Amino acid sequence: MSASDSDSPAPPCLPFDPFTYTRRRSTRVVIQGLEGQPLHVGGDEIIKVAIRPTSLQQIVHKIDRLGDFRPDFVVNDTSLIELDPRLPLPTSRPADAMVTVRNGLDLPVITAFRLLAARLAESQWPAPILLKDSLHPATPGTEVPAPAPFVRTLLTSSTALGSLLCDGIGDAILVQAEEAPGQALRLSFNILQAAGSRIFKTDYVACPSCGRTLFNLQETTARIKAATAHLKGVKIAIMGCIVNGPGEMADADFGYVGGAPGKINLYIGKEAVKFNIPEAEAVSRLVDLIKDHGRWFEPPTPTAAPALAG
Repeated sequence: MSASDSDSPAPPCLPFDPFTYTRRRSTRVVIQGLEGQPLHVGGDEIIKVAIRPTSLQQIVHKIDRLGDFRPDFVVNDTSLIELDPRLPLPTSRPADAMVTVRNGLDLPVITAFRLLAARLAESQWPAPILLKDSLHPATPGTEVPAPAPFVRTLLTSSTALGSLLCDGIGDAILVQAEEAPGQALRLSFNILQAAGSRIFKTDYVACPSCGRTLFNLQETTARIKAATAHLKGVKIAIMGCIVNGPGEMADADFGYVGGAPGKINLYIGKEAVKFNIPEAEAVSRLVDLIKDHGRWFEPPTPTAAPALAG
């Protein structure tokens, strides 16, 4: 080892346990929400979805129709401090601001945000972190990311943000690798849902079909979705057999499991509560079980389209 190597500062330790999920501790701060109302970010708050001002301008005319894909706040200079995690942290540390990695740095996204979290931990600065899926806008000085095929964006954004969320890092996210603002918002919420960080729609877990599957998995999943897709925040597992199904669906709220040919067992979490239900009755019995445990509400009545003038 050379003298220069021995004099180099040691890299920071990982700011998380890679074998156990624990959300990074951060300060709960108040920022301005989408319509100017106070919005809490950090602490034990749900992870928020951000949008850039230029992206908001493209969809402001339909913001009221975005429904579950409506952003929580607009990124602006007053609520965000951009940092290079390779450099010393600033001595001035506002208590009511989020931090993020600066755009344009030659760092992989996951590496950059892990390093930022480590630097913050070393400095005992529990600022909330805004995660980004990309550090490279299209051209210097612009906020619009370079166009890319959506499948590529979906994979790279999901990999980067999903990995960091599973590390326990992040209090808000910003997808800026997708050119279309509406598509970026849908991707943001679906990444949070897939990571288990923010459930905004019904979540389904289904095993891949195999020789032990005791019913048509695709048709059954479609029937269950048709009956329950309006239940936001409920996780339903659809498992073909009792061999591996109960273990694979351990974190589901309710389970629909093949118990024997033509027979279904229903679960609450890991516990089987209904046995040998005829398959023809099983979906309605699942709905009854959800109702019995207070997780059911009726689907909204579709709004009739206004009649056109003759």
